[in-house]
Amino acid sequence: MNENTKNMILAAAVSLIFIGLWDYFYAFPEMDRQRRAQSEQTRLAKTPKLGAPDQRVAAPSAAKIAPKTRAEALALSPRVGIETRSISGSIALKGARIDDVSLKNYRETVDPSSPIITLLSPEDGPSPYYAELGYLTAETENAPALPTTETLWTADADQLTAARPLTLSWDNGQGLVFKRIISVDDEYLFTVKDSVENKAGAPVTLYNYARVSRVGHPPSAGYAALHEGFIGVVGDAGQEVTYDKIEKEDNAVKTFKGVGGWVGLTDKYWGAVVAPNQNAPMEARFASMGGAVKTYQADTVSDPATVQPGASAEATTYVFAGAKVVDVLDAYKENPGLKRFDLLIDWGWFYFITRPMFRLIDFLYKLLGNFGLAILSVTVIVKLAFLPLANKSYQSIAKMKAVQPKIKELKEKYGDDKHKFNMEQMELFKREKINPASGCLPVIVQIPVFFSLYKVLVVTIEMRHAPFFGWIKDLSAPDPTNIFNLFGLLPFDPTHIAIFGPYLALGVWPLFMGVSMWLQMKMNPEPADEIQKTMFAWMPVIFTFTMGGFASGLLIYWTWNNLLSIVQQGVIMKRAGVKFEFWDNLRKTFQRA
Repeated sequence: MNENTKNMILAAAVSLIFIGLWDYFYAFPEMDRQRRAQSEQTRLAKTPKLGAPDQRVAAPSAAKIAPKTRAEALALSPRVGIETRSISGSIALKGARIDDVSLKNYRETVDPSSPIITLLSPEDGPSPYYAELGYLTAETENAPALPTTETLWTADADQLTAARPLTLSWDNGQGLVFKRIISVDDEYLFTVKDSVENKAGAPVTLYNYARVSRVGHPPSAGYAALHEGFIGVVGDAGQEVTYDKIEKEDNAVKTFKGVGGWVGLTDKYWGAVVAPNQNAPMEARFASMGGAVKTYQADTVSDPATVQPGASAEATTYVFAGAKVVDVLDAYKENPGLKRFDLLIDWGWFYFITRPMFRLIDFLYKLLGNFGLAILSVTVIVKLAFLPLANKSYQSIAKMKAVQPKIKELKEKYGDDKHKFNMEQMELFKREKINPASGCLPVIVQIPVFFSLYKVLVVTIEMRHAPFFGWIKDLSAPDPTNIFNLFGLLPFDPTHIAIFGPYLALGVWPLFMGVSMWLQMKMNPEPADEIQKTMFAWMPVIFTFTMGGFASGLLIYWTWNNLLSIVQQGVIMKRAGVKFEFWDNLRKTFQRA
């Protein structure tokens, strides 16, 4: 194994160890901390309300009262039910908020009897999270009465379905009549058409606003490669700000301006977004408000529109509240034309690799009926695609093995004169037409593939609760078995042990992965340097403990890739006439033991 190959493998090892250290010494403890904090926040405070006249930027007030249960909070307002193929819930007639949405096709765990996912919740209950639309006015004197969070709207039906829109109305008693027509499709998109008719004797100038509000820091999924928090596209620019980073902005507010776009809040698999007219200018804002209990708000406000007496004005706003399904988001990008709406999924900087990787896996899943088989097939396809490159690389390694006796002679000849030895070694490589760097290529090729697959498993809801075979019921989750509790025979979870727990997630597939990596390393002679020899001997062990808590789909890929690499390298070595040292290395290892 040449120096460059060793260095590349070391670099890959350091990268994986860094991800593991982040996820298990910071991200997962942080996730537990946030869950505890969320429970405490819900116990201590009620949702802050935004005041007038500029409801969009006013500071919240925090009332220290005990929160109500979800059922009690829902009962505080008359409601219109929502029932579609994908969602159920209700709209509060008080304030006309979309604040009760559950996702019928997704459950909290792999158990089919577990509760369905609750996404949006009313402000007076636990974990408030809702979307709201309304009007603002710049007038400070003789300002007309506008709908507020306390306004009770009148509905023309008792249920909103994909087949039947809902019309809400409210008369301010001063000549302004407000109407709101809400429709919803069979997935997760609400279309809200607001209109105001001016029957008064003077013109009125209004702004339309839309916002998504969330009370309390939500629990994090705990992945370094995953964005959770504020998200949006304003104009043509994508925007992402975490809940923690918004606090570092001036007054905990960040503003954007552009033509068209959308803003909202995103979790790992779910999102809530408001999107105004895609062809009109808008100002968008991410903000954090409140004291001990924060309200996180993503909102937009339109340019002012003046409604003359006897005239009316209309505005259309889209509200997305649901699962971040790739095909669904792509469809909304096309119709109604939400700008770059696929970016609601955190594809990352390597979008151009991750998206095709997902599409390939999804295609194979539809063909094979199992995401695990799709991952195995992708591994084979990647191997075949880079076969010529890998062949050259392994041929170079074979040539390097063939000249090892000559290199050994050079070492004996020049002793401690490293400069002279390196010069003569390079001359030897030139004569034998060996490129030492080519041995790095298999590792370099695997890095983007590994990262893209890791990203797909982490961010796409299609992988959530996707089973493989046997005990693997969720490819996006770690292997549920564990050697330290004898695979479930002992009644405790080793991963909950303080400090070391995250590194004790050693199930069957992590062990398979570690063994396959160890076998692959036995394809090559041990390094002469004692430090490198020790490091490479321990590397499979380090990887096994570090990656034990990774998504099982990733471990299945890595194990299968290692086995394919062993076969591929063995065939190439044999064809090159180089001694196949695999069995000799294994025999030496056990003889030593």
